[in-house]
Amino acid sequence: MSARFVRLAEADRPTVTITVDGAPVDALAGDTVLTAMMLTKGFLRYGEFDDAPRAGFCLMGACQDCWVWTPSGTKVRACSTLVAEGLTLTTRAPDGLWLARA
Repeated sequence: MSARFVRLAEADRPTVTITVDGAPVDALAGDTVLTAMMLTKGFLRYGEFDDAPRAGFCLMGACQDCWVWTPSGTKVRACSTLVAEGLTLTTRAPDGLWLARA
C-alpha cells in the first residue's frame, strides 16, 4: 500500500526514527505518530474485526479509531501523540486484546 499523505511544508525539521512492527519509520520532530505512519506506511493500524488496514477517522482525537500499542500493551492515540526518538509501537493489539489498557 502506498502512502496517501504528502508533506507540503516544514520538511527542514530534524529526523526522528521510531519503530513500528519491528521496522524503522522515519518522521520529523513535531510530527504525530499518525502523520509519520500515514506518510511512510500508508495506513495506521489493522482493524480489530477484519484485519484490514485502517487510517484513523477524525484525525483530531475524537473518534478513538487511531489506537496503536506499545510492546507492553499500552494503547496510544496516534493522532495526538508526538513521535520521539526510540518510540516503539505495534499496529495490532498484543495478544488480540483490542480494549486492553487505555
